[in-house]
Amino acid sequence: MGKELLIEVKDMCKNFGPTKALKHVDMKFYRGEIRGLVGENGSGKSTVTSIIAGMQKATSGEMFYKGKPWNPESMVDAQRHGISMVLQEANTILGCTVAENLFAGRFDECSKFGFVNMREVNAKAQKMLDSFGIEKIRATDPIDRLTFEDRKLMEIVRYVTDETEVFVVDETTTALSLEGRKILYDLIHRLKDAGKSVIFISHDMDEILEQCTDLTVLRDGDIIGHLNREEMDAPDAVKKIRFMMVGREIGDAYYREDYDTSHQDEVALELKDISFGPIRNFFLKLHKGEIIGFGGLSGCGMHEIGRAAFGLEKLESGAVIRNGHEITSPLQAIESGIGYISKNRDTEALILEGSIHDNIALPLLPELSHKTFINPAEEKRRVDHEIEAFWIKCGSGKQWVNTLSGGNKQKVSFAKWTAKDSEVLIMDCPTRGVDIGVKQSMYALIAQMKKEGKAIILISEEMAELIGMADKLVIMKDFVRTGEMMRNPDLKETDIIEYVI
Repeated sequence: MGKELLIEVKDMCKNFGPTKALKHVDMKFYRGEIRGLVGENGSGKSTVTSIIAGMQKATSGEMFYKGKPWNPESMVDAQRHGISMVLQEANTILGCTVAENLFAGRFDECSKFGFVNMREVNAKAQKMLDSFGIEKIRATDPIDRLTFEDRKLMEIVRYVTDETEVFVVDETTTALSLEGRKILYDLIHRLKDAGKSVIFISHDMDEILEQCTDLTVLRDGDIIGHLNREEMDAPDAVKKIRFMMVGREIGDAYYREDYDTSHQDEVALELKDISFGPIRNFFLKLHKGEIIGFGGLSGCGMHEIGRAAFGLEKLESGAVIRNGHEITSPLQAIESGIGYISKNRDTEALILEGSIHDNIALPLLPELSHKTFINPAEEKRRVDHEIEAFWIKCGSGKQWVNTLSGGNKQKVSFAKWTAKDSEVLIMDCPTRGVDIGVKQSMYALIAQMKKEGKAIILISEEMAELIGMADKLVIMKDFVRTGEMMRNPDLKETDIIEYVI
């Protein structure tokens, strides 16, 4: 007997103005499978799943769930019927506790005569966290104090219940450490074994091939093809899938092929015995033409170092020095030629309710201004150059950033600093959520920046990325530097593990 059909999408189209995000898409999702969805940024992966999960409406087409027409009013409505989706970006309510976030929209389960029993809410929330094996988060913790990763774990707990029939994972693993990924992997396989359906979106090909039972490839809003487990196990599977995704051969060379760790003598940025929060007396000298990589598990302190270098953290002692001047604010950092790509792009890197043009042009305005006037032609020329260079999929530069896919948002957050020609780049997970073709281009751009004398701090949770790109690798654990390694052809991830854990 064949697998039981759970969701069917028929002839679905979705338009965002002139942009056709989905073009007459037909898809089927069955019980007991983990269906991988892959494709370039803007290929339609998140669009089709967000429609299934009630986040937005299709322009045309129809859906069926358990054999009946399916047209959810909202994500809350979809979750009540057993379909949940964890988004790529943080989707939490700030100013509340973990328990209040977990029970948002569900307080009636712990209320009587119109009064909410918060003791019961906290107890049930803690039980939910414990059932997922998440020991580091407490139900009464303020959500604002949680790291980005811990918020994603909390969202997983919120969205997966005993009633869940379909679970959509949209690029969630990019925010998780190895420990967090294991929790998620264990969960999706438990759901599969229980006859549920998992839809898994990721740009990590190794992850897709290891975790998924079936695979669907999209390109430019079309279904390009499907692969079963046997086809995914074939020796040429990765090459075949990449070609289906981008429609061309992209080669195997992602990272730098050289092992030249030389740099200029001039120090471009210095962290001089800085102390703040749990970080004590941290020092670093970054030279022109040098790439220093920071690695470690989530919560190790590497993200905080990047924020401090951009003036986002208030220092208790020490100083951030650029060209002999102390940097105490992001404005000073920008004026001195420092750019910062934040891991939390939706809250720190981008103006979501602004156009692509405005986001890229914002750091350029001081140099484009003449007294009170801005040169619009030069502004447009430089912005259009970045849109083309990063292959940002959009109708025009006037399109709002909040209509873009996660990967295209990431391209915008990168492009605004290359447009400004920043001399120092602090990159916190710069390729997060970016498809394989653009990731390859970004690596080539980073390597070119080094040759041009740019100074780069590369913070990443992907060890392969750090080994492949950095001149020097700084490993952190519990807010302390535990190891340093220079770039060399024999360096492997196994050489780094002891310093990480």
